[in-house]
Amino acid sequence: MKILILGGGSMGLTYAQCFLRSRIVTPDQLMILCRTYEKANHLSAHYEGRFFSDPKLCVPEADLLILAVKPQDSPRLFHEINGLTDPGQVLLSIMAGVRMETIAQALGMRKITRAMPNLPAQIGAGVTAFSSMDEVTRIELVMVQNLLNTTGKTVYVDKEDMLDAATAISGSGPAYVYYFMHAMIEAAKQMGFSPSEAELLVGQTFTGAIDLYNKSDLSCQEWIGKVASKGGTTEAALRIFQEKGLYEGITAGANAALKRAGELGK
Repeated sequence: MKILILGGGSMGLTYAQCFLRSRIVTPDQLMILCRTYEKANHLSAHYEGRFFSDPKLCVPEADLLILAVKPQDSPRLFHEINGLTDPGQVLLSIMAGVRMETIAQALGMRKITRAMPNLPAQIGAGVTAFSSMDEVTRIELVMVQNLLNTTGKTVYVDKEDMLDAATAISGSGPAYVYYFMHAMIEAAKQMGFSPSEAELLVGQTFTGAIDLYNKSDLSCQEWIGKVASKGGTTEAALRIFQEKGLYEGITAGANAALKRAGELGK
């Protein structure tokens, strides 16, 4: 199987390295299309795989095409590869907001899958929601899922609209976590900890809490109950969170991200 990644940015290279590390493909079977000859030449000196700047030299050769460019660059990409693709090729898009039917109409292809990865995919700890058009066979869908699994865990959704929801939760989610961590780090520094001490305290607290959650059957509310004793320090903090509307703010923010994802899809 020959794979072509269209886009030599961070996500495109993340996928390339994950595929090679898992030995799903060999360097000879992996192609990356870059926007310019200069970038292709630069990346070829630092990464394994075959790098191109001319789509005519690589698009017809691929069994699987992975669209890994920014959504706003999709019209240019469609124009460049239109007429080079084949209806028998499988296509995987990781472009946020660009719907499968839009891709199908632009390229004359129907074997299309679409995925929403997130940032931790860079270290193999991501989570990716994905969906597909009816023309994708079960064998082809398993092939795509196996590739996505090299970057972490996957969730298949029947309805493409759920990818917008995944964008709002898991796609944007790391930023929500970092936002909360940043606030806690700043609070720790205000209390007298050095920046390095504050980062260690907060970072390890998040790591430990998430590991504990993943290794148990308890819900978040049950874990909160174990930490927050009546009349204690945790209860005092949670009371302020409630008064400030933090819970409602988080859910409202996630829904704002969902709304924006839908707008970008149009």
